[in-house]
Amino acid sequence: MGEVYKVGDSTGWTHNGHIDYKSWSSNKNFHVGDSIVFEYKQHMDNVVRVTHKNFNTCNATTTYATFNTGNDTFVIKMPGHFYFISSFPGHCQNGQRVDIRVPRPTKSSPSPSPSPTPPRAPSSSSSPPPTEPSTPSSTQAPAPSPSGSSEMLFSIKLWLSMLLIVVVAIV
Repeated sequence: MGEVYKVGDSTGWTHNGHIDYKSWSSNKNFHVGDSIVFEYKQHMDNVVRVTHKNFNTCNATTTYATFNTGNDTFVIKMPGHFYFISSFPGHCQNGQRVDIRVPRPTKSSPSPSPSPTPPRAPSSSSSPPPTEPSTPSSTQAPAPSPSGSSEMLFSIKLWLSMLLIVVVAIV
């Protein structure tokens, strides 16, 4: 589960012009899994997800979705731009529109922490398990990226953990 962002923070989703939604969204780092919450007075406003063209022209005739409960949550399920406006007359023109930009994850993003190595089962032989494979596997780990040795170390640890699980399962 990601972060929860309330559009407009304490001001909420309003047409009064006291909040710059462009500035609000540009100061956030949205990611897939985050939730965007729109709070406003029901029956006095709404939230409409529209195309980029309709966002720029404040046109709500063609929409992806319309929300009108006064407490609506949009969960980000993929990267991209998500454009929201109010379709109430004059509201969008008065600044009640927001562009939520969700970038694609970059390859330089930190790798998830490796899970702990499972405990070793007692071995019936006195020799320790091999620390590296004696023959190449038919499925090889991808070549390490130029970002450093930490990803390579993670790949090796992951491969060895999987090898250990197979060995324990056989014994």
